[in-house]
Amino acid sequence: MIFYDSANPAPNPRRVRIFLAEKGVSVPSQDVSIPRREQKGEAYLKVNPLGQTPALELDNGTVLTESIAICRYFEALHPEPPLFGAGAEGVAAVDMWTRRVELRLMVPLSMFWVHAHPLTARLPIKRFPEFGEAQVERVHGAMKEFDGFLADREWLDGRAFSVADIALLTTVDFAGFIGVKMPEEREHLLAWHARATARPSAAA
Repeated sequence: MIFYDSANPAPNPRRVRIFLAEKGVSVPSQDVSIPRREQKGEAYLKVNPLGQTPALELDNGTVLTESIAICRYFEALHPEPPLFGAGAEGVAAVDMWTRRVELRLMVPLSMFWVHAHPLTARLPIKRFPEFGEAQVERVHGAMKEFDGFLADREWLDGRAFSVADIALLTTVDFAGFIGVKMPEEREHLLAWHARATARPSAAA
């Protein structure tokens, strides 16, 4: 088994690293440098033709991609502590919150990154800068939503730290890296961020 990783600030590989740290699981890994475009190189495209990290190559040759799918694989192998929720209601709640993070926050943030950020100007794609810049308002709107959700709870699902919190942490941190910082008035989201960042796994 080998985990194809990419260093910070790449948010999706970091999701898996934090997840594994929470589980206390160690996996052999190989770094794929995004700044050097190694994810688009011939060798890595044989692993993941989409040219994205992370990827997990199993001993039987199967390759799993997408960070949440990889985390689900490890959840099945190492169910304690449960990071995808416990019981029917708990599992559904974690899935709901993870989807909200991805659809309401990560999608517009990704659109800003691809279409408007200076670091992506060299990508061989047609960019729409005005569209990208317009996504910042959507990102801040989503941050306001999550601030409200966290007003009366320690973690997103209201029960325990989960993969939904991991998704939110890595997304918020990536937002800060690309210049879309949390507004200071988002006190509940900021307090949640401090709690999540204080966990040892956040350094993974």
